[in-house]
Amino acid sequence: MERILITSAIPYINGIKHLGNLVGSQLPSDVYARYMRARGHEVMHICATDAHGPPAEIAAQKAGKPVAAYCAEMWAVQKDLSDRFGLGFDHFGRSSSQRNHSLTQHFAGQLAAAGLIRAVSERQVYSPTDGRFLPDRYIEGTCPNCGYESARGDQCENCTKQLEPTELIDPRSAISGATDLEVRETTHLYLRQSAMAERLEHWIQTRTDWPILTTSIALKWLRDGDGLQDRGITRDLDWGIPVKKGTEPWPGMEGKVFYVWFDAPIEYIAATAEWADATGQDDAAWLRWWRTDRGAEDVRYVQFMGKDNVPFHTLSFPVTILGSGEPWKLVDYIKAFNYLTYQGGQFSTSQGRGVFMDQALEVQPADVWRWWLMANVPESSDSAFTWEAFQQGVNKDLSAVLGNFVSRVTKFCRARFGEVVPEGGAYGPAEAEASAAIDTRLRAYEAAMEAMEFRKAAGELRAIWVLGNEYLQTAAPWAVFKADPDRSAAILRFALNLIALYAAISAPFLPFTAQKLQTALNLETQRWPGTAADALAELAGGHSFQVPDNLFAKITDDERDAWQARFAGKRAEAGAA
Repeated sequence: MERILITSAIPYINGIKHLGNLVGSQLPSDVYARYMRARGHEVMHICATDAHGPPAEIAAQKAGKPVAAYCAEMWAVQKDLSDRFGLGFDHFGRSSSQRNHSLTQHFAGQLAAAGLIRAVSERQVYSPTDGRFLPDRYIEGTCPNCGYESARGDQCENCTKQLEPTELIDPRSAISGATDLEVRETTHLYLRQSAMAERLEHWIQTRTDWPILTTSIALKWLRDGDGLQDRGITRDLDWGIPVKKGTEPWPGMEGKVFYVWFDAPIEYIAATAEWADATGQDDAAWLRWWRTDRGAEDVRYVQFMGKDNVPFHTLSFPVTILGSGEPWKLVDYIKAFNYLTYQGGQFSTSQGRGVFMDQALEVQPADVWRWWLMANVPESSDSAFTWEAFQQGVNKDLSAVLGNFVSRVTKFCRARFGEVVPEGGAYGPAEAEASAAIDTRLRAYEAAMEAMEFRKAAGELRAIWVLGNEYLQTAAPWAVFKADPDRSAAILRFALNLIALYAAISAPFLPFTAQKLQTALNLETQRWPGTAADALAELAGGHSFQVPDNLFAKITDDERDAWQARFAGKRAEAGAA
């Protein structure tokens, strides 16, 4: 048994997340965590909301609410949607927690003592209209790299280039739209990333099993141009973690807060501490996951994120961890994802473009979305969401294969033998052949899941479902029932055991469906199958079951067309930054 720490990139608080956000970190992290738990490993699965920074303030302002109240409200909304999608986090925290305040200030003090923070007097954009400095996302303008006219002051959403607010062409205030902007002097703290560049590159080079996408992004930042640059970690904002050295004031930094991308990754640690608090445990319970001097030396730490988050998790956060001089756990593996596109364009929270998590659940149940998204997860390249592809995938995989098998088996058994696993008859060559084929596919499925190759894993899982359909079609219990009822009984007993097997191995992808099948089969708990032969003998003759409701309805052309029309424009209530 391993101990596996899993973190998902934490979503901004500024509104409900779209499906691209979901498949870019939270959903694959959940599929992996569920699988690892099913295999008997001890898992800590952590996520949170990123509650600080301009996105939170701007969204609160547009909603007409105090920022703290807005963040509390949106945390509850995101937590509810997380639960409804079956995202089984051990704890879903918030970066505005007192734990994160304390830890962020602690790390800042350690970095300052190590000489890795310097004060910089710099010129930043100031808005006389708004009466304040406008850091990062408070400024919008034209990207100097690609010409996108709605680039933000920290990053262009179109080309993903990291920016400074002063680089934008024709900048304007994201608060008021004012263009009479000035540049004034202010002082901020910078993390001396450049001083850690050589150490970071050596550390990254030792991660030989990282995906090419992750490593290439990290090395590009280290090697391109002038190499890794120092980066500001404070901002002139009201909402955030006050700048302190541990518990001590930081002279000259009064009224400033830590930059959101400094405190946000620290929330992974803080959220684990929040978990300990919420479950009535002491600090030893969370330190054993994060401190190598307190038991974390044998932990495998895996992070999930979209490719735009890779630089901060391979460079900035490791600088914080390594630079502290303390024995904190570093990430072992980073699973990064490309983008899911929507109908030929980009999903966008700020523009309200695409399908959002709450809307998705109005259209289809969570498992339907979980399956399609993971079967098309953007691993090696971007993936395209279209309503035609969604309809085809759901109908072909879930309705015609898995759902059809369960329906045919349970209904025919009820008609001929009642709602009980039939007795009589023995397994023969057909069952042995099917069992061997499933064993081969099951091992391939497990190997893909261990390697976090989720599209491949979904393909192997579907292939196991197909094997059941092929077996059923060939064995044809309905054709042999009249002449040899014992043979028909054996076929149906084998097929019902296949349903139990499907429930166990499909649970990482389809947790709600797996629970429905377990309930229908009167199975309280299920263990991961060792061999197919063992698993396919679990339900003995005489075991009762109930025919479940139809698992997956086929999506009609009319439904597809209606959804495509409904989600063709901008989400009306979108006001997020």
